[in-house]
Amino acid sequence: MNQSMITLQGYVGAEPVLRTAAGHPVANFRVAVTPRRLDRSTGEWTDTTTQWYSVSAWRQLGENVARSLRKGDAVVVHGRLLARSYVNKDRLEVNTFEIEAAVVGHDLNRGVTTLAKTPPLHRVAEPTQGRSEELNEHLDALQQARSDWRPAPSSEPAAHADRRGAETEEKPAVSAA
Repeated sequence: MNQSMITLQGYVGAEPVLRTAAGHPVANFRVAVTPRRLDRSTGEWTDTTTQWYSVSAWRQLGENVARSLRKGDAVVVHGRLLARSYVNKDRLEVNTFEIEAAVVGHDLNRGVTTLAKTPPLHRVAEPTQGRSEELNEHLDALQQARSDWRPAPSSEPAAHADRRGAETEEKPAVSAA
């Protein structure tokens, strides 16, 4: 099957909305892309018309998007380009482009970020499936902690924590001579 894949770089236009569709989590958000062009006669950069894309991220990607992205974040999105058309309330046919995301990440040309891996949690519907009620409560508490967690914003990226949690200083790169 042929698919049109697209990669775009832009800014999140509104807080992502996480919902459930067909029994799976999906995060929906909009990305604004404003291409810049160099006017060769003046040597100045000018913004062109802003293009808006609707993005949907399914399953674990959707949950991670909802926890990680905020309005105004610089992002890179890669996914399937879908063309849709519908008739609006004024009876005009409207064509839109949507992206079903395969990969979403912060644009590191615009700032820094830290990845916090989220191991999958397998929820147990009934304790009769071999797990105790106490374990199910523990899994529920872990799920709640994951959804409540937010990294603290930092304007000082000079120090970071290594894998053991100890703070380390940034070291200049050493070039091989």
